[in-house]
Amino acid sequence: MANDQISIKVNIGDRIYPLKIQANEEEYVRKAAKILNDKMGFFNSNFSVKDNIDGLAMAALEFTVDALNKSKENDRFKNIAIDFSPIEKQLSELESILNR
Repeated sequence: MANDQISIKVNIGDRIYPLKIQANEEEYVRKAAKILNDKMGFFNSNFSVKDNIDGLAMAALEFTVDALNKSKENDRFKNIAIDFSPIEKQLSELESILNR
């Protein structure tokens, strides 16, 4: 696959960050920057934060906690073993009946 990198600039907390990303990631990177700015704005407006760095830190903490919770939830379901033997037994019995 070709190296489809593009250069973009995103604004996070009133700072411009130049990035090189895969072209197919641009929508997600821009959406992530918007979500981050919105969350920073929420913290800046509703809590006693001194500057954008504080809002950014609080937003990063919230997103990280959410990611860890989702990871923990995924790990919990990953280790579930499903016993299909009763279903296999019933299917085998049905197959016997149908073959008669």
